[in-house]
Amino acid sequence: MLPRLYAIIDRTLLVVVGDPAARVAAFARELVKGGATLIQYRNKTGSGRQILSDARELRRALGAGVRLIMNDRADLCLAAGFDGVHVGQEDLSPEGGRAVVGDRLWVGVSTHSVEQLMRADQTAADYIAIGPVFPTASKQSPDPVVGLEGVRGARAATRKPLVAIGGITRVNCASVIQAGADSVAVISDLLHDPANSVEAFLRVLG
Repeated sequence: MLPRLYAIIDRTLLVVVGDPAARVAAFARELVKGGATLIQYRNKTGSGRQILSDARELRRALGAGVRLIMNDRADLCLAAGFDGVHVGQEDLSPEGGRAVVGDRLWVGVSTHSVEQLMRADQTAADYIAIGPVFPTASKQSPDPVVGLEGVRGARAATRKPLVAIGGITRVNCASVIQAGADSVAVISDLLHDPANSVEAFLRVLG
């Protein structure tokens, strides 16, 4: 169901010169050039108009061959023609997301402990993310690190597809898969030379 690599574009981490939506789309095309097939768009600070502009350009630029996930905003997921929505602990609930996007699209949910994951396992979520696995710089106020033991505990607690996130790099990603994750979500280690970075991850992940 999930590819080994779950690429995330964090809009706030991209250096934008010129048209922001075009820059986001160009970065995404590089990810796809390297072999990415699943991309989440995350923008915690932008307006709804900016998010929708970026998202529609992503959909237009990448076509139907790439699965696109919208972070937080189920309404904009639908408006942009995305393939699913990902919600956090402080966002819309998985059931709320499902009510908006329907049964055809994916709903994912973030968890930060085995206890949260066990609750998420009882929801309408199609997949569950656990993290941060390692220390991460992509969030201003990250949750406590769960480590590889947290991934193992999460794997034991759910049969749903499991995405590990937080501080994952080409150096440590294999250990995360070995601990039980189906997929690794990566942000920072894709920012430089994204096409070659994706290729490098896929070589390690097999």
